[in-house]
Amino acid sequence: MSPRLFLIAGEPSGDRLGGALMGALKTLDPGIVFGGVGGRTMRAEGLQPLFDIAQLSVMGITEVLPRLPGILARMREATEAAIAFRPDALITIDAPSFTRRVAGRVRRRAPGIRTMHYVAPTVWAWRPGRAARMARAVDHVLALLPFEPPYMTAAGMTCDFVGHPIAGLPVAGAADIAAFRMKHDLGDAPLLLMAPGSRVGEVTRMSAAFRETLGRLQAERPGLRGVVPVAETVSKMVAELFPGVVLVAPDADPAERRAATAACRAALLKSGTVTVETAAQGVPQVAAYRASWLTATIARRLIRIDTANMVNLAYGWDNGERPIPEFYQDEMTPEALSGALRPLLDETPERAAQVAAADGALRALGRGGEAPALRAARSVMVALGRQPSLADG
Repeated sequence: MSPRLFLIAGEPSGDRLGGALMGALKTLDPGIVFGGVGGRTMRAEGLQPLFDIAQLSVMGITEVLPRLPGILARMREATEAAIAFRPDALITIDAPSFTRRVAGRVRRRAPGIRTMHYVAPTVWAWRPGRAARMARAVDHVLALLPFEPPYMTAAGMTCDFVGHPIAGLPVAGAADIAAFRMKHDLGDAPLLLMAPGSRVGEVTRMSAAFRETLGRLQAERPGLRGVVPVAETVSKMVAELFPGVVLVAPDADPAERRAATAACRAALLKSGTVTVETAAQGVPQVAAYRASWLTATIARRLIRIDTANMVNLAYGWDNGERPIPEFYQDEMTPEALSGALRPLLDETPERAAQVAAADGALRALGRGGEAPALRAARSVMVALGRQPSLADG
């Protein structure tokens, strides 16, 4: 009998992970049955979600508190639905503040349901005790980074490195890029990718600096255009805050979104998954982030590494190199951002170093091997006892 799986994703990046995982699982067992919480990508794979994940797409201490009653209500709803679904496994995806609590409640009330989590907690960066807390709720972990499994197994969970899904994405070709430029009547204008975030709070705090940075660069390069891929959770807000830029709609074909990135000369990005997506298309970048004052103050006391950029992390884990410029909190000024972007818009040593580092980072994350989503699907099936090893199939 095919397994029944209940999946919970709490934000757009988790939705993309969940959608790819669902597609890969269906290739291994077409009869598999899904239930759970997800967004656009998971719905496209056949999920009928309990509620809109935009209700969970919030980050930071001061950002969460005003919405806590609603989040707790959704937590209860997801727990009840997962138990009623009677799955062979509950698979939670990222968003650990929400998903780990749901997994813990499900385990206490229905201990026969196997619990899995996709995306290991960043215990190597901060709060190492999270692995032990997760082990009280989770049986098996799918890790995106090659150095993460030992942290998970030491805490008592099983764990497989499955690779970062973005490492398996194709690189947009010349025809795709030309089609994107033609669709938006861009001619041969130089383009700057901008990604201010997928949460309302992020966009609110970062949009002004991003807009002014673009304006400074346009004053020096009059033909420069901004390109902003829009997350469904903030699409209306971004359209209002970034007039005059090329907006890539949230329902755009994935190939078009990749082409939109690859068409750009450089990128100004909110730290997060988008930094890896951009590196995968060979586009050099500058990363930035501004959290609320309280969130930032607490984070400074907890964080144990000197980078929040996944490309820097994957490329420099062993050698300590940090080729991607990063600007956080008060350092995130238009002067600093535009200064770091200028050399990336021309053929310079800084640009060449970033392109080489991105290639190295993507290989470390699984590029060139089996598709990460398929490897993740195999890991799930192995954990359920449906396949003898990850190497099979």
